[in-house]
Amino acid sequence: MGTGDEVVEIESLERSLLSESITGEEGTEAEDESVLYTSSFQEMEENFVKYQTAQWVLFSLLLILAWGIGLFMLLYIPVRRYILRKDIRSRKLYLTPNSIVYKVTRPVPFPCFGVLKKEKHVLLPSVADVVIEQGYLQSLFGVYSLRIENVGVRRPPSDDVQIQGIANPSAFRKAVLTRLSNMRTQVFSRQVSAIEDTPNFRIHSPASWLSPPRSKLDAIPHSGDLALLQKLEEVGSSVKVKQALYVFFVFNSIYASALGL
Repeated sequence: MGTGDEVVEIESLERSLLSESITGEEGTEAEDESVLYTSSFQEMEENFVKYQTAQWVLFSLLLILAWGIGLFMLLYIPVRRYILRKDIRSRKLYLTPNSIVYKVTRPVPFPCFGVLKKEKHVLLPSVADVVIEQGYLQSLFGVYSLRIENVGVRRPPSDDVQIQGIANPSAFRKAVLTRLSNMRTQVFSRQVSAIEDTPNFRIHSPASWLSPPRSKLDAIPHSGDLALLQKLEEVGSSVKVKQALYVFFVFNSIYASALGL
């Protein structure tokens, strides 16, 4: 009986340790990266699979007419649908305070050979825009494509992060743009506070901007104004005397020349 009780106690201890380790890992992940918004793909699973299947069938028919390879593609449709369901069920797209994270785990074309894991982190300062696209075939099945454009560097659209099958793309786009706006507002407020904290920085009032600039004469003291006015009067009088003498000399020269004639 004692051994049975010991086995039960050991099993209970193992379960408690496992539960603590799992909760500890989840807690550390939550602490390392806080999630602001999470997108869902489960609601669009059927529509996404139907859209991808219709696209696959169209390509298969074209290849049947061309080389006959499309026949093998039609036979591959059940495996293709299995891969698509595994793909969309494993997708995770969420927004953190600093980046956009996209994770997916999809089987390889032959699932017996394993899976492919993909994890993409896009820093928010490098995001120019979040574009929502929908083609003609996508509109028939209600499927949307989400494309995250990069900023500052001219790259082809194929280099952008493209995601299909998101349930509510407009809400995710709004969350990303709102976070970008908040980040820019914080950066601007920090710059303004840094400027205000700098010493010997004076902010002039709007009245000082509208007032006309002071002339050079206004900057001279009152005693200097009188001396300057006296000098100006003396210069003006001397100029007038010189002008009168010059006129008199010219008149005499004209008169003398006239008498000589």
